[in-house]
Amino acid sequence: MTLATEVKKLTDSKPFYAVAGVGDFAVEKLRELPEQLLKLQSRRSELAKDLPVKAREYADKAEGFARELPDKARVYADQIGLKATEVYEDFATRGRKVVSKTTGEAALELEEVSEAAEPATATQTGTAKS
Repeated sequence: MTLATEVKKLTDSKPFYAVAGVGDFAVEKLRELPEQLLKLQSRRSELAKDLPVKAREYADKAEGFARELPDKARVYADQIGLKATEVYEDFATRGRKVVSKTTGEAALELEEVSEAAEPATATQTGTAKS
């Protein structure tokens, strides 16, 4: 098989689009990170004051969660398969859009390059003598 055939087979697969979608999602979230860090830094002293109280609250909640864990784990296990499929489909759809946009831009660039590389056509200069 040729390399072009292999690439075509890869780019027509749902996992390829899902990976592209995950990458696009990661870039989107990383771009939001500096703003979120600034917000947290401005609340740092407020959060530090509340820390001992919150730690006690979470310790009490942890005991309750530990008792409920086996039952909730069964419920979550049933739901996780459905949610994983839904997320996978969302990432594949997002990836298709990203790849489609990117390949469309690349096709336009190739078209421009090919037009610029076309040889000039000869033009007739003067009249023919009989």
